[in-house]
Amino acid sequence: MKQRILAFGWACLAPCLTSSWGLAADSPQLEWIKVSSDKKGFVQARSGEPFVVWGVNYDHDAGGALLEDFWRDDWETVVEDFKEMKALGCNLVRIHLQLGKCMKTAKLPDEANLKQLAKLLKLAEKTGLYLDLTGLGCYHKQDVPEWYDKLEESERWKVQVRFWQAVAKVCKDSPAIFCYDLMNEPVLPGKKYSAEWLTGELAGKYFVQRIALELKGRSRKEIAKAWVARLSSAIREVDPKHMITVGVIPWALTFKGAKPLFHDPEVGKPLDFVSVHFYPRTGQVDAALDALKVYEVGKPLVIEEIFPIKCGLDDLDAFIKKSRAFTDGWISFYWGKTIKEYEKDGDITGALMTQWLRYFQENSLAK
Repeated sequence: MKQRILAFGWACLAPCLTSSWGLAADSPQLEWIKVSSDKKGFVQARSGEPFVVWGVNYDHDAGGALLEDFWRDDWETVVEDFKEMKALGCNLVRIHLQLGKCMKTAKLPDEANLKQLAKLLKLAEKTGLYLDLTGLGCYHKQDVPEWYDKLEESERWKVQVRFWQAVAKVCKDSPAIFCYDLMNEPVLPGKKYSAEWLTGELAGKYFVQRIALELKGRSRKEIAKAWVARLSSAIREVDPKHMITVGVIPWALTFKGAKPLFHDPEVGKPLDFVSVHFYPRTGQVDAALDALKVYEVGKPLVIEEIFPIKCGLDDLDAFIKKSRAFTDGWISFYWGKTIKEYEKDGDITGALMTQWLRYFQENSLAK
């Protein structure tokens, strides 16, 4: 989303991990997570115990490098970061996968990076963390393959299908995968043709992308429904067990009366739960709660991004506590720096991060 300037990224796994590379592990501490029978939350499949998400987005490091920029050459940093996230009280890590790092061509997956993903699964199992795998990232515009950028809509969707099927092949047997998030904050075209797939540049990154450039006589709802159905069915051809969602911008927080689109009951029918990205404003906790309630559509609800970037800690604490009655998880951010490291910085950002990480750790719901 667009409120990331002062802070950036934080977010799994379990027994009998097998993949196309023959990886295996035994980690009985992690059970498969599924939607409860009453559709009101998540449960551990074997024990039936409730599962509430308390995690972080781990999308880049303190310098802005994306995970896939360093996970092969600096693996020890990733290992240490997972330990630190576990120590913060997390039970889930949200990972962001770039399309250009997972696909060498329109049809050929990048086997080296997929093997690294499998290695990440083993690390998450060992650490005792679930993973929210968010895909199709194009956050660094300079790394988006030229061939991908030039594709028209139908061919672009075909590549997205191949991306997700390649990823699902690696992850399908791991109970440590919490979910697949189809794309971070997809948006739809307006009445006029849009020339660019990416939009919303922030601090050198593009967190938002279009799934179509023009309506072509279709409604926005029709496009969203077709896209969600296409990618969800592609994943379930390979992996019928793991949950699927899509993390969205909560327009109801900006425009009064706005309704869910990707999580509309018809459009989001293939999705297992609702994911929204919320950054409440100072003094507007009740308004934020009213907007959040718009996304109660009869499925579990997870706030997939949250951080005190537009309000202070008191307001965010009030928002989290008051939303617990109908929300099933909160995911903040972690960028590879510990509380002690932020304390040593001695600047405003360091103070902000220190305060927030302490609050996050003290209020962990992952215990």
